[in-house]
Amino acid sequence: MQSTAFTLPPSLPLRHTNPNRFNRSLNLLRLSAKSNDVASSSSSSFTRQSWSLSPSSSFKFRPQPLLSPPKSTSVPESAGQSAADSSSLLKTLQLGSLFGLWYLFNIYFNIYNKQVLKACHFPVTVTVVQFAVGTVLVSVMWALNLYKRPKITGAMLAAIFPLAVVHTLGNLFTNMSLGKVAVSFTHTIKAMEPFFSVILSAMFLGEMPTPWVVGSLLPIVGGVALASVTEASFNWAGFWSAMASNVTNQSRNVLSKKVMVKQEESLDNITLFSIITIMSFFLLAPAAIFMEGVKFTPAYLESGLNVRQVYTRSLLAALCFHAYQQVSYMILQRVSPVTHSVGNCVKRVVVIVSSVIIFKTAVSPLNAAGTAIALAGVFLYSRVKRIKSKPKAV
Repeated sequence: MQSTAFTLPPSLPLRHTNPNRFNRSLNLLRLSAKSNDVASSSSSSFTRQSWSLSPSSSFKFRPQPLLSPPKSTSVPESAGQSAADSSSLLKTLQLGSLFGLWYLFNIYFNIYNKQVLKACHFPVTVTVVQFAVGTVLVSVMWALNLYKRPKITGAMLAAIFPLAVVHTLGNLFTNMSLGKVAVSFTHTIKAMEPFFSVILSAMFLGEMPTPWVVGSLLPIVGGVALASVTEASFNWAGFWSAMASNVTNQSRNVLSKKVMVKQEESLDNITLFSIITIMSFFLLAPAAIFMEGVKFTPAYLESGLNVRQVYTRSLLAALCFHAYQQVSYMILQRVSPVTHSVGNCVKRVVVIVSSVIIFKTAVSPLNAAGTAIALAGVFLYSRVKRIKSKPKAV
């Protein structure tokens, strides 16, 4: 305990003091100092124990760590909306890419196919080559499990056989027309597919067209007639081959509705097309050998022609043929048939314009007007069919 010195001033006189009184004062001072030490000690003890609480208290204190873990927060609605918009944009880009590939493969198929048919005037053999390449691609696709191989029964093959026949004839007639007339004219005539679709559906399915559908067929027929009259490369063989292609292709669609609706529900479009391609190859190969022989050899090609180039373009045409068919079915799985029909109309416009530019086809104003009228009629037909389908969806 620290001592304290007291100094008295000299001017004050000394008085006689009572010793008992002095001792009591000293005792009081000692008690005061001791009480101060106790208070100081008690205060220090309270300070050290201020973090401790009685066990009976319901509140339990836990010191916070220096770095607290992040708290889970709910995802705001704007983030969910952004993810949905991103997914929608991705699907739109995928669909746009498929449409672009569909048009691109179709353009190159028509270009390479026309060049081959100019050099090799054997449309049956050229068609067999296309089916043969498609058969190889399907076999590789199934062997490598790139696409699930279907389980095919005899009943399935019997139901698919009529479709394979009309599919084979449709592609054969198209190649026959391309070998005789300009690519643009063949596709102008093939714009009459809706006309034959309506007639065959009414005859075999009992689907009677509405006045709006009939009205949309008038510009199609009129436009094709005007384009045919003014076509510089017109000949009857090419014209009727294109017409026969329309009939057979639309017969395939009608048969798909009439025969395949209940019997082949387990087959998707790509698998069905793959099976039809293989069957078409085996159907047409004997006919090609019987009708044209083994003509696709250098000895039968025109002299001075680059044989390697013909073989290469034949292979490319066959690959593009199978590719655009596969992409077409992939698009059909993502959009409605009406949207697919509109896309097919636009595809025909793209093919016609590109073939005119590449082959420098002579086109008169009346011929261009006829083609435009026919294609406008096809677009109108697609719109009318779309309006008709609205009440069914409600």
